[in-house]
Amino acid sequence: MKNSKKGMELVQVAILIGIAVFIGLIFRNQINDFVTGIFGNLMGAGF
Repeated sequence: MKNSKKGMELVQVAILIGIAVFIGLIFRNQINDFVTGIFGNLMGAGF
């Protein structure tokens, strides 16, 4: 029983990681634009 429960937890973690990577791939351009804009504003502010 214990091994089965541990295996299920591992599968759940793997699925969640897969979903996070998939979402990151879909929105990578928007994320990149956002980060570039933030750093551009910081550099422009003279920090």
